[in-house]
Amino acid sequence: MKKILSRYLPLCTLALGLMAVSACSKKEEAPAVAAKQSLYVVGVESAYAPFSAENEKKEVVGFDIDVMKAIAAKTGIEVKFIPTPFEGFFNFLAQGDRDLLISAITITDERKQTVDFSTPYFEASQLIAVPQSNTTVKQFTDLKTLKIGVQSATTGDEVVQNLVGKNNPSIKRFDSTPLALKELEGGGVDAVVADDAVVKNYITNNPSASFRVVSDAGFPKEYYGIAVRKGNAELLNKINQGLADIKADGSFAKINDKYFGNAK
Repeated sequence: MKKILSRYLPLCTLALGLMAVSACSKKEEAPAVAAKQSLYVVGVESAYAPFSAENEKKEVVGFDIDVMKAIAAKTGIEVKFIPTPFEGFFNFLAQGDRDLLISAITITDERKQTVDFSTPYFEASQLIAVPQSNTTVKQFTDLKTLKIGVQSATTGDEVVQNLVGKNNPSIKRFDSTPLALKELEGGGVDAVVADDAVVKNYITNNPSASFRVVSDAGFPKEYYGIAVRKGNAELLNKINQGLADIKADGSFAKINDKYFGNAK
């Protein structure tokens, strides 16, 4: 028996050695490199024509959608658009449920505390809509004694708060600008303050509303940007490069002309 064991002992030792080497090799294997993200979820408002709105097929379309698609094509990324309520826009981004946000988002110092913005891609301003029968409203301060409709959490909401006070009951807030304008049609509010292009688009597509618009030199110029999560420099650089590229090759101008012609 001793002879038999001594005969097979070298073989056993060799087998154990190979197993040990194999185990060590597995431990020392380099971890797999994580695949780079190529699909980005984009939060968009679905009732903010002409920038972003659902068509009859429930597809989100508009100026911002075309701009984002053109940027994606330039940078080699894929984008998936998800309708997102504007009032919770920035929370969806912060929680990681969205990678990007685009929907006529005005760049403000307050918003820059929580998100990073691309370079500006559109200039806008606030605009007042009142019924044609109202001839007394000639400037923003004429709204002080009126009931004013705004879209909640927008810059229109902010400027009206500055005029009459944040908790003034004369401010009536809505989930979308079209809803506020529909309320104006029905007489539920006396005026609506919102982004100029959105108000003009509504009036063009709803001529029976019989609105007139009032601009005010006191309204500051606003600039729209694409928002990314705070500190996501890699994605922000991609967006800025893509935006610069579509402006350089004329793609952006074609999209702009499609929606605004010479208006912007």
